[in-house]
Amino acid sequence: MQKIKNIAVIAHVDHGKTTLVDGLLQQSGTFRENQQVDERVMDSNDIEKERGITILSKNTAITYGDYKINIIDTPGHADFGGEVERVLKMVDSVLLLVDAQEGVMPQTKFVVKKALELGHRPIVVVNKIDKPGAEPDRVVDEVFDLFAAMDANDEQLEFPVVYAAARDGYAKINLEDENKDLTPLFETIINEVPEPKGSPENPAQAQVFTLDSDPFIGKIGISRIFNGKLKKGDTLTLVRADGEKVNGRITKLIGFKGLDRIEIDEAEAGDIVAVAGFNSIDIGDTLCDPDHIEALDPLHIEEPTLSVMMSVNDSPLAGTEGKHVTGNKIKDRLLKEVETNIAMKVEDAGEGKFRVSGRGELQITILAENMRREGFEFSLSRPEVITKEENGVHLEPFEFVVVDVPDEYSGAVIEKLGKRKAEMKSMTPMADGYTRLEFEIPARGLIGYRGEFLTDTKGEGIINSSFLEYRPFSGVHHKRINGALVSMENGEAAGFAIFNLQDRGRMFIKPQDKVYVGMIIGEHARPNDLDVNPIKGKQLTNVRASGSDDAIKLVPPADMNLEKALEWIEDDELLEITPLNIRIRKKVLDPVARKRASRKTK
Repeated sequence: MQKIKNIAVIAHVDHGKTTLVDGLLQQSGTFRENQQVDERVMDSNDIEKERGITILSKNTAITYGDYKINIIDTPGHADFGGEVERVLKMVDSVLLLVDAQEGVMPQTKFVVKKALELGHRPIVVVNKIDKPGAEPDRVVDEVFDLFAAMDANDEQLEFPVVYAAARDGYAKINLEDENKDLTPLFETIINEVPEPKGSPENPAQAQVFTLDSDPFIGKIGISRIFNGKLKKGDTLTLVRADGEKVNGRITKLIGFKGLDRIEIDEAEAGDIVAVAGFNSIDIGDTLCDPDHIEALDPLHIEEPTLSVMMSVNDSPLAGTEGKHVTGNKIKDRLLKEVETNIAMKVEDAGEGKFRVSGRGELQITILAENMRREGFEFSLSRPEVITKEENGVHLEPFEFVVVDVPDEYSGAVIEKLGKRKAEMKSMTPMADGYTRLEFEIPARGLIGYRGEFLTDTKGEGIINSSFLEYRPFSGVHHKRINGALVSMENGEAAGFAIFNLQDRGRMFIKPQDKVYVGMIIGEHARPNDLDVNPIKGKQLTNVRASGSDDAIKLVPPADMNLEKALEWIEDDELLEITPLNIRIRKKVLDPVARKRASRKTK
């Protein structure tokens, strides 16, 4: 029988999970000596590489001595909590990474709670001990306090600790040991991670926790084998979450080694493999022996808390930049997304509109960014939180927010969040002149705040949030303070017109950009919307005057990327997203009809 250890790497965003997995892959001899390997090799898609975050959980396997260690790298951002939750059920222990300076953060709490509930005994890795502000002993105490607060049992409170600097590729059991390599971490994994339960002699039983697809072999279910053996060509029964049973045959069985997938003929209890041959396979489904049908508990998936309306682009520039512009194309793409991303939901709202629900703004903007890179063109509305009715009470989602800011900016943050109905729970002085503030806030209050937060803290603050619970509705929230500068003409923006409009507010466009009636070209310095003419050129005469013919000086336009624009817009505005541009517009383009509509809403 194979000696197998299954482990997941969990941590708050940017605490070094993917870098640590890199180090484990390198030092286990998984790569050939002459093999070219990227940095953060597990972050495979473009957006993950650009942003330096993990979006999808991915698995790899390394060999250390006689052991095969299956490692799953999980996302650290709260919006992808659904991914982490599923993965934890498939492993026998977790490596909990904590930054030696930042300590326990909100997402750490979320993942630890899930791991402890499942009975895992985490191995705590205090990472980045080479930072100048690192305080490893304080961090270990913080982790102990967190475990105690989460009702960990005595065995879980006796957790092993390893100190590491993943970037430099070393780990040690005691801080005074010398910096060599990651052997102490490998040894800890071998000694502390329990053997997989289940036996290869029992009837086959496996559960799917991640999906993948291949243009040649169709849907692939990445599964953990809990009992028995899986062989290529075996006939198995797929038991779905709703109890439906489907028989099928394993056409391909794929094992993992490093970053490679290798075709194998059989695998046994405890291993993690990819199975092809079942078209209707879904996350949480059980594959079992047709003579001994016994389904495993279906996986619980957290409900979405935020939704946007995605619709066919109907602006005057529609269809000029995108390749896929019709409602059917957008619908097919969204349905394909939901196949593998089960934390998202899509509902058809008719007339080329779709309600897309997810765990947060980041999850939705990453989907939108992927779609525009694939040549799609569409419009997005302002995000709304998903509310519930229970026993006649109107409920909305609340978030737990942790803010680390330089001391001098803490007042501004407390004031702004207070206006957004946040309740401060604690205020703790940190090292290096920073303060940590903890709040509970309605999820609506966070929409549109991150941009303001970066301005208020001069880019030095860090804000993190995780879903808390549903609570009674907290009343109406404040709107954006500034109005919009709205174009009243179609054409190309002129430098002369933009120069004259600069005093009115912050511009979003530059000369030669295409504009149309109802498109928002800037942020007004005052609270009201203002219709302006951005295409008006200078009246030319054959008389030259020394004062009025000086060169115009233009302020560079504000960089409105997808996240910033989605946070900035209000309920009567839309984002027009194409492969080449992101434009902001009013829902009602005609100024007269817009005034009439705003009177009705008032």
